[in-house]
Amino acid sequence: MEPSGKIKIQNLNLFIGKQQILKNINAEIPENKITVILGPSGCGKTTLLKTLNRLTDLYENIKISGTVEMGNEDILHTKTDITKIRRKMGLVSQRPYPLPMSIYGNIAYGLKISGHTKKQFLDEKVEYYLKVTHLWEEVKDRLKQPASALSVGQQQRLCLARGLAVDPEIILADEPASALDPVSSMAIEELFTELKSWYTIVVVTHILRQAKRIADHVIFMYLGEVIEQGPAGEFFENPKMEKTKAYIKGAFN
Repeated sequence: MEPSGKIKIQNLNLFIGKQQILKNINAEIPENKITVILGPSGCGKTTLLKTLNRLTDLYENIKISGTVEMGNEDILHTKTDITKIRRKMGLVSQRPYPLPMSIYGNIAYGLKISGHTKKQFLDEKVEYYLKVTHLWEEVKDRLKQPASALSVGQQQRLCLARGLAVDPEIILADEPASALDPVSSMAIEELFTELKSWYTIVVVTHILRQAKRIADHVIFMYLGEVIEQGPAGEFFENPKMEKTKAYIKGAFN
């Protein structure tokens, strides 16, 4: 039985200027699962991900229609402050971008802007989120050192910890392992698998092997359209559409 939807996307179209990037997207993202948005480069995966937390608002000359429902709210047509919407969705970028401050400061930053200033509270939360992302043992003796001193893989986990510290409901990850070595990449994948008990996770990737390892649910895109979607086992073992079959066989990437 397919789990209930956390996000429902209906009739979503997005143009940048005269170019249509997303074409009548209808999809459902299940709660407390890892949904992988899969497809070749340039097919609209990242644009779809950015639509989920309104980062597409930063694009120039954009026209968007359709709905993206989270709970009972259409986040594309809402009076809710966009900042509040984005806080519900922690974003993990392709490359990690730690803030130009200490390891401790990176985690504490989001807590402070949320109004938390007591040192004991901050200390406890920094330790908690570093443990959640399996960084604590690696950095506990150098919390005052700049985050830039960490390896790229550690920086990616630090950025994830920073995102989790603002207590989101959803984690959005755009090619989160593409800049990492194989060991760090596997660590991120294992971390997502652990975190789905508490969060709904959406991962963009064009790496078929990675999708097979982590996905519970798959949305396959090609040239701005959703070609096929469904539970991962069914998607990979019994694809219905010819384009999906060709992609899984490696006919194009």
